[in-house]
Amino acid sequence: MAFELPDLPYAHDALADLGMSAETLEFHHDLHHNAYVTNGNAAIAGTEWESKSMEDIITGTYNATSVAQNGIFNNISQLWNHNQFWEMMGPNGNAMPGELEKALVENFGSVDDFKSQFAAAGAGQFGSGWCWLVKNADGSLAVTKTENGVNPLCFNQTALLGCDVWEHSYYIDFRNKRPVYLTNFLEKLVNWENVASRM
Repeated sequence: MAFELPDLPYAHDALADLGMSAETLEFHHDLHHNAYVTNGNAAIAGTEWESKSMEDIITGTYNATSVAQNGIFNNISQLWNHNQFWEMMGPNGNAMPGELEKALVENFGSVDDFKSQFAAAGAGQFGSGWCWLVKNADGSLAVTKTENGVNPLCFNQTALLGCDVWEHSYYIDFRNKRPVYLTNFLEKLVNWENVASRM
């Protein structure tokens, strides 16, 4: 079964007052994300991956020995990444649930220290990529960063929060100010209830 572009879980202009414009979502979701769907479906057609889940394709095609990944991985991983990204943001859900706050304090010392580490990871990712809050197999939480479309599934981690630091995610609204975009993401855009639900 071919993968499809999911609808945004909110209107294109729902995040405009929070720092992510309708224009950004029209380009990012309707064009960039859709391209990963189209190209990913074309790449897996007629292969052993055609009937597999996104998660199986990602873990099965990731090459840990190479920075340059294959076309199947690149497109399907970015399809999965964006599916999560839209859900991790929202116009509501900005109050952090107590269980998530407690976990962040236990693992990072404070919520502010977590946010500082997360923003630093995103700002420090050279070129395109993502920064993540992940849950490790032992239950501990960590901040990570990955290049291009690589994601926590590649390392047997659970993605709790991810921020896209490819330029197409922020250039319309923030130009080259990636650190400002990251701060705005953490302070205004994250749906913390969604993050907590992934624990």
